[in-house]
Amino acid sequence: MAARIFQRSKNALQSGRARAGEWVLQFESSTPRRPDPLTGWSGGADTQTQVSLTFKTLEEAKGYAEREGIAYHVVPPAQATMKIQSYADNFR
Repeated sequence: MAARIFQRSKNALQSGRARAGEWVLQFESSTPRRPDPLTGWSGGADTQTQVSLTFKTLEEAKGYAEREGIAYHVVPPAQATMKIQSYADNFR
């Protein structure tokens, strides 16, 4: 049973930053996903992939994974880049 730990990013559809700094531990699927013959939706029998645990810091997430014997890898947070431009640049 493997897991990945990543930092939740800001929601692009809302202006608020609630839950943006949380660290999330999600389990990875141990079995491949397969299409359902009736509907065509992909799915699997592994319910562990539906589990998502949140922590305030990276150290708490790592500590939990080590205490429970879960193999994990940390995904570094993406750095936000801002493109500074003026309103007049829209009409060039």
